[in-house]
Amino acid sequence: MAAPGSRAEPEFLCSYEVSRPVYSELAFQQRHERRLQERRTLRESLARSCSCSRKRALGVLKTLLPILDWLPKYRIKEWLLNDIISGVSTGLVGTLQGMAYALLAAVPVGYGLYSAFFPILTYFVFGTSRHISVGPFPVVSLMVGSVVLSMAPDNHFPMLSGNASALNTTVVDTVTRDATRVLIASTLTVLVGIIQLVFGGLQIGFIVRYLADPLVGGFTTAAAFQVLVSQLKIVLNVSTQNYNGVLSIIYTLIEIFQNIGDTNLADFIAGLLTIITCMAVKELNDRFKHRIPVPIPIEVIVTIIATAISYGANLEKNYNAGIVKSIPSGFLPPVLPSVDMFSQMLAASFSIAVVAYAIAVSVGKVYATKHGYAIDGNQEFIAFGISNIFSGFFSCFVATTALSRTAVQESTGGKTQVAGIISAGIVMIAIVALGKLLEPLQKSVLAAVVIANLKGMFMQVCDVPRLWKQNKTDAIIWVFTCVMSIILGLDLGLLAGLLFGLLTVVLRVQFPSWNGLGSIPRTDIYKSLTNYKNLEEPEGVKILRFSSPIFYGNVDGFKKCVKSTVGFDAMRVYNKRLKALRRIQKLIKKGQLRATKNGIISDVGSSNDAFEPDEDIEDPEELDIPTKEIEIQVDWNSELPVKVNVPKVPIHSLVLDCGAVSFLDVVGVRSLRMIVKEFQRIDVNVYFALLQDHVIDKMEQCGFFDDHIRKDKFFLTVHDAILYLQSQAKSQEGQDSLLERITLIQDCKDPLELMETELTEEELDVQDEAMRRLAS
Repeated sequence: MAAPGSRAEPEFLCSYEVSRPVYSELAFQQRHERRLQERRTLRESLARSCSCSRKRALGVLKTLLPILDWLPKYRIKEWLLNDIISGVSTGLVGTLQGMAYALLAAVPVGYGLYSAFFPILTYFVFGTSRHISVGPFPVVSLMVGSVVLSMAPDNHFPMLSGNASALNTTVVDTVTRDATRVLIASTLTVLVGIIQLVFGGLQIGFIVRYLADPLVGGFTTAAAFQVLVSQLKIVLNVSTQNYNGVLSIIYTLIEIFQNIGDTNLADFIAGLLTIITCMAVKELNDRFKHRIPVPIPIEVIVTIIATAISYGANLEKNYNAGIVKSIPSGFLPPVLPSVDMFSQMLAASFSIAVVAYAIAVSVGKVYATKHGYAIDGNQEFIAFGISNIFSGFFSCFVATTALSRTAVQESTGGKTQVAGIISAGIVMIAIVALGKLLEPLQKSVLAAVVIANLKGMFMQVCDVPRLWKQNKTDAIIWVFTCVMSIILGLDLGLLAGLLFGLLTVVLRVQFPSWNGLGSIPRTDIYKSLTNYKNLEEPEGVKILRFSSPIFYGNVDGFKKCVKSTVGFDAMRVYNKRLKALRRIQKLIKKGQLRATKNGIISDVGSSNDAFEPDEDIEDPEELDIPTKEIEIQVDWNSELPVKVNVPKVPIHSLVLDCGAVSFLDVVGVRSLRMIVKEFQRIDVNVYFALLQDHVIDKMEQCGFFDDHIRKDKFFLTVHDAILYLQSQAKSQEGQDSLLERITLIQDCKDPLELMETELTEEELDVQDEAMRRLAS
């Protein structure tokens, strides 16, 4: 047992030893044959995709009509009773929410009942989720309402009204206005459905992946705030202008507070009591959900009580309360959309289509995962597209799913969309039989029901501190999207949040993490030198891990990482050496230096610190010296006989750990090739490790390899590369590894003449050889 206060030794579960050859990519491919990838021509691909068999046709049919897959497997004895209970509960909630959300869509309340009925009929056939409750949702309804109000504001429908005791005044023609708004909402619904159907047909359901959870959280929280403000004026029963666009919510709030003295107390009290009661009972439902078999339908109860009180006390006449007044009885005939309006609402319809789809799929995935089945994202696009097109012809506004209704449908035991059909039946009864009974209901009660259902969305604010601790970038995306959606409006706010989220991805790729690596002694494990102690760096070798694809956007950052890892700039080293060689040539011409087998002899030297700027002024004539070759030997890491600060190069190899490089583009390949060439010119070899096969294939396609850059410099692992370098170092022991071949430059064809009069025979032989080379 360890002594108190002492550090316990770690317990290792097991250990292993592996004996295998050191593999370069070339050696590995020679020993292990790659599987040939079958490549089809376009004609073969089309022929394969268009071929048909009975099994394939049945599979395609079940994909397009999921009801053919799950309905034959329906367990009547086990599931039917649960679906009936769930359907009745969901239908009661859906009836009230449909009416309430119609206020957000800026259409008469009765049309919310249609929107809670028709979309369910088609989703039952085409949808893949068994648990979501299809119908209006506050965020989407508010987005629809913003389009409706922008295209049909009150001031577009003036009507003169006068009497004997007053001058003629302009009032709003509510009948024409409401009919126009219904037409706009239904036309928008059809267009949204067309866009969703096209997206589903093109198999681009992946688009929802770009709506990250932080972005959706910030957006829906801002939408909840927008919903709260829009319903606040209904609860207070104060009149305001219909603002749209940038800062519309601010203008609405200002006008509400300016007119707050006109608050109708009957509506305010009814709305406040409804909010308190609904939120309290919902909290009880949530807290005791394991004990209560069916959640208390508090919205239904409150609505019935409020309708009875309003009717009995005649609140409209006695207190000027705002009531629903008129709800259509029965169903309306289908109406063709106004295609001429498509161009005016096209931009908004894209954002509504994507948001509606994203909400439905995200909720559907939660319950699909919980109950062990999968939903098809592309088929969901098709299902909601068909549902919205169909319901748009029956004067509905855009449908998706509501979290609260779906929670009721699932928590009350719903097993399939049979519960959805039963809930649609409850809504149908309300449309046919109960419409007139609900006409005395105060609008403030419906608005209060909407506000009470926003609690879950507002609670998302609590996610921000958690996100900040986990990932600050995600927290910033959440806050940015929320603020922009409040200031700019939901459509522009969503676009701004999406662009900002993509920008953070670009920045994270453009400025990725990188580390210099060292090995844990006597292992093949390589870790960051910055993060871990007691790591060993191989002598004369630097190892760099770059954690990002290499492409045109981050090649400059990659070059900086290489420079920081090795401690010098390869191009600058080369240029400094070239400058030093020109100076040496001048001194040789003047006879102030002697060339020997062991290098250049001179008593003159200078300091040579890396990255130290030259203090001498470079002679521009030195750059125009014509080239001639002479082979001598120079130790670049020793004192040089010229006043040029040539950075020292303490390494002979650089190993690039490319395990995190998922792709390269043409610019990335070209930059890598340039880096390798720059290091080769100063006698530093560059090796690659852990490159994926498709990345190597891309390098081959881009012409990366040649006689000087071969696949034998590519290794399966970093450890393979290090072992190879160590074996190379051992084979070269005893040789003078510091002597290098360089190129000297001269400006004349005459043989070199040295001033020294007493030269050894060895030195003369070297000079003769140098002169013969220059003269040739």
